[in-house]
Formats: sequence, C-alpha cells, structure tokens
Amino acid sequence: MTPADALDVRGQLPRPRTRDGRAMSMAEALARIPDGARVYVPPLMGPPTALLAAMAAEPDRWTAIETTSDYLAEPLPVFAHPKAPFRHLSVQPSRALGAMAEAGALRIVSGTTSQFAGLYGPDGPLAVDVVLVQVSEPGPDGRFSLGTNGGPTAELVRSAPFVLAEINQTMPYLRGAVECDRRDFDGLVEVDSHPLVELPVAPRSSVTDRIGHHVASLIPDGAVIEYGIGAIPDASLAALAEHRDLGLHSGMLGDAVIDLVESGAMNGAAKSVDAGLLVTSAIVGTQRVAEWAAQRDDLVLVGSSYSHGVPTLARQDRFTAINSAVEVSLDGSINAEVADGRVVSGPGGQPDFAAGAWLATAGLSIVALPATARRGTRSRIVEAIDPGHRVTVPPYLADCVVTEFGVAVLRGADREQRAAALRAIASPDLPI
Repeated sequence: MTPADALDVRGQLPRPRTRDGRAMSMAEALARIPDGARVYVPPLMGPPTALLAAMAAEPDRWTAIETTSDYLAEPLPVFAHPKAPFRHLSVQPSRALGAMAEAGALRIVSGTTSQFAGLYGPDGPLAVDVVLVQVSEPGPDGRFSLGTNGGPTAELVRSAPFVLAEINQTMPYLRGAVECDRRDFDGLVEVDSHPLVELPVAPRSSVTDRIGHHVASLIPDGAVIEYGIGAIPDASLAALAEHRDLGLHSGMLGDAVIDLVESGAMNGAAKSVDAGLLVTSAIVGTQRVAEWAAQRDDLVLVGSSYSHGVPTLARQDRFTAINSAVEVSLDGSINAEVADGRVVSGPGGQPDFAAGAWLATAGLSIVALPATARRGTRSRIVEAIDPGHRVTVPPYLADCVVTEFGVAVLRGADREQRAAALRAIASPDLPI
C-alpha cells in the first residue's frame, strides 16, 4: 500500500522489532557482532566511522565479516586497507572501494535503490545480520534521529536482526522516517564528536554550465525535481534560479538546493503530493547542508519505498528527473554504470526515477552528460552500448538527452529520428 504522504512514516517502514535500547561500551558492541556476519553500513554522509574504526583496529575478533553498503563517499578504515577478515558487498560501487577491488575483496550485486531494502531485508537474498548506524543526540522527547540517512537505512533499522548505533553530537536531528525510539536499537554507544563524511561540491565548468542551461530550458515552473550527484545536476539546479514554485522529491538533497530554496524559487507550492515540503531520502554534501537541513521545518527524510517507489513518483505531477550517464547509444539506451569495461557505479535510483517520470502527469526524465570523454577524444554518444557494458535505463524510458551542444527529444521518436537527434548533440569533431 502506498503511503498517503511523506509524513506517513508508519506506511513507509516495516513494523519495528522491539529491542533492548541499552547503552554499551565499544568493546561490548563489537563483541555482539557475530563471526561470519553480513554487516550493513549506511552510505554517503552517514557511515558510523567510530564503529568502523574500532572494527578495523581489532580484526582478530572475527574469521570472516562481509560489510555491505550502497554509495560510499570515501574509503573508511575497514575499506581503505583491506585485509582478512573483511570483505565487502556493494550494490552501488564507487571509487572509495578501489582498494577492496584491487585486493579481490569486493563483489558487486546490481539493484535499484527501490530494491535495496528488499534485497537486504530478513527474507531477501542478501539479508543482513547486523546494521551499524550513526545517530544524533536524543531530542527533548528522548528520541534519536538517523540524521542524514533515510532511504533503506531507515527501513533496515526496523527489520534487521541486530542494530548498533553510535551517538555523535555532530549528526543533525532531522525528522521523518529517520526519527527512532531508543528501543529501535539493540545497543547505543557514546562516541567522541566527530565530523560527518562529506561529499565536496563538484567543480563546475563552462561545459557543465552550458548543459545546465539546456536542462533548465526543459523544466517548467511548478516542476518537482529529482537530481543526482555531480557537477551537471548541480549546474542544472543553478540554472533554475529564475523559475518559480519548484518542488523537491529526490533521493538526495545537497548544497545546490540551498540557494534555490533561500531565493524562493523552490517552495513546493505546486506539488500535487507533499505541498510545501522538501522530500528526500538522504542529505548529501558538506557540513553546511547538514547544518542547514537541521534548521528546516519543511524538510522530511523518508524511506526508500517513498523516495524511490514508482507508485509514489507517479502521483507527483510534473515529476522531473535530472541524472547523468557514461554513454547513450543511438537508440536511446543509457549506460550509467560501466566505463571502459570497469564498473564505476550501479543503477541506483535512475531506473526508478525514469519509470516514475514516464507515469507521472507531465513527467520528464532528463539524462545530461558531456558530449565527450577522455579529454575530448571519445564520444559519449555511441552507435550501441558495448556488450560488456550495461543498459541502466532502456530506450523506452529515455525522454530527453542533453549535452553542451543541445537537446535530443527521444520520447515518441522512432529509431531513425532518435539517431538523428542524438547525432545532432554529439561532438562534431568525433565519429560515432
């Protein structure tokens, strides 16, 4: 059943288990992690770095441990210098796992963000034994917050067999599906205050800014925006400064949103669902955006069933997805996962958002990318996706593709029309 709105927390999350909620020392917490366990670690800004550092410092406690996560922003202690007993399973690989890959200690399972909680849940094929999270200090009512990480983290905290939390004063108290009772945790460990993992703002260029202006030209006032990580989505948001009544329903909220909200361009007034609310499953960026988010009464963190669930997205009029890719073929197939035969990412939420945009009234899925790679020596518009690469989004969900050379409208176009439109926005200096 689709939750009624972003504040319908009970409709987004599995029924929680009743736990002890006990204060624990670090040594006691580590002793409760069984040998051979699969241990879930939240991604992006939320990894419990004190718990991970303690695990890395005492590897002899276990003969085998498999950590698992989606997108990690930096190589944390367990992952930076991989050694027995640690291995890692990723559903959204990133450069932070380079050392794990080189050591032969990394395996990758493909899945979209809407599938993660099901994959990792008690009945899933990748069921986790332990969830490690980072939480805020308790609020006035004694409740804690998972802060920057909703999405599958919020769902797994309620369903996993065993949940440990480190309490970090730096983690902001945010509201929504991230708010937890003490008895949602098996153990809570007080740790010294430490910085969150930050994802620096990607540097923009004249190319990314031209792409951003092309993207903005496709977006009407009142659109509800989803966007991904990187300079191109950030440039696209910056180019929307003169728009009005924009909304946000996204898998992430980063630094680029702040100026749109503060200027009044993004107020959510025209949203058909969750009017007036900024809805996201994760805060992603610098300490600035984490602190800003903590001051917003109109910001709600949700579970992945709500942020990425196609039934929810389909209800949001003018839902507009802005994402990037590695390459696009002339039939509109989109590869956002493999470059030069190397896996650089997973599908993430892009297939979810493309499907949602197709079903939403006046929805639109935009894929924006530079026309070239390898410092201008290779076209990103290609004849066909290499058999060794992956199709992240199939051609029937490809609406618009944007490069610095313009816009290719693919929805409703036949194969020949698509090929012509894509050739028109490819680099004129390179063959396809």
